Amino acid sequence: MRIARFSIDGNVAFGAVEGEGPDSLVLDIIKGIPFADFELSGTKVPLSKVRLLPPVLPNKVVAFGRNYAEHAAELGHEVPDAPFAFFKPSTSVVGPGDPIAYPSFSQELHHEAELAVVIGRMCREVPRERVKDVILGYTCANDVTARDVQRREKQWARAKGFDSSCPLGPWVETDLDPSDLAIQCTVNGEQRQLGRTSQMIHSIEDLIVNISEAMTLLPGDVILTGTPAGVGPLNVGDEVAVTIHGIGTLTNKVIKRG
Repeated sequence: MRIARFSIDGNVAFGAVEGEGPDSLVLDIIKGIPFADFELSGTKVPLSKVRLLPPVLPNKVVAFGRNYAEHAAELGHEVPDAPFAFFKPSTSVVGPGDPIAYPSFSQELHHEAELAVVIGRMCREVPRERVKDVILGYTCANDVTARDVQRREKQWARAKGFDSSCPLGPWVETDLDPSDLAIQCTVNGEQRQLGRTSQMIHSIEDLIVNISEAMTLLPGDVILTGTPAGVGPLNVGDEVAVTIHGIGTLTNKVIKRG
């Protein structure tokens, strides 16, 4: 099931996305929230009539760096022996179609296409065999990074946590095998990144076991799983799109921060 979060006539709701072609997609409005038992209302609205929002509002975004060997190499980094985590705040999250505001303190903004895991239930110290039980589904993410700031500051809070640095969407796909999905990033229609989730150094199970040893994960929390090689610059006016096979495409435009 594809679960979207959207607004219509000033109201916010979740809906199940039905249909295949872009002009035939409709939303069956969900009674309740997707993190508990819910029913489909049978009330359907065309996707073209709503504004898609970030599919979840996470309490926290836990991101893992250097999880693809070729990406680590292109930045001159060693591959970590264990998963390497950092945070993006909830205020960094934007949805499909929302602008990425180029931060005033950077001159080198980069895209990073990633598979995002959405947590479906409160959990802590998750055993490997139970990881699938705590996942609601998967969505596309762009770990937008101020690369020059990342290089000169030991902590990555500003480089990766600024407002609009975490586009998510377009929806959460709940029925998906994430082990070998194609991930692509284009800028103005030109391919920049192309990789597969099978190239991850540490698996999704590794990442969730690792972080849940340290902290409680809440429904709606998001885990970013790393980016394949090919990261590169974004400029004001660029349109960046992240496409993951089996999920869809997340598109955002870069604007000058007002």
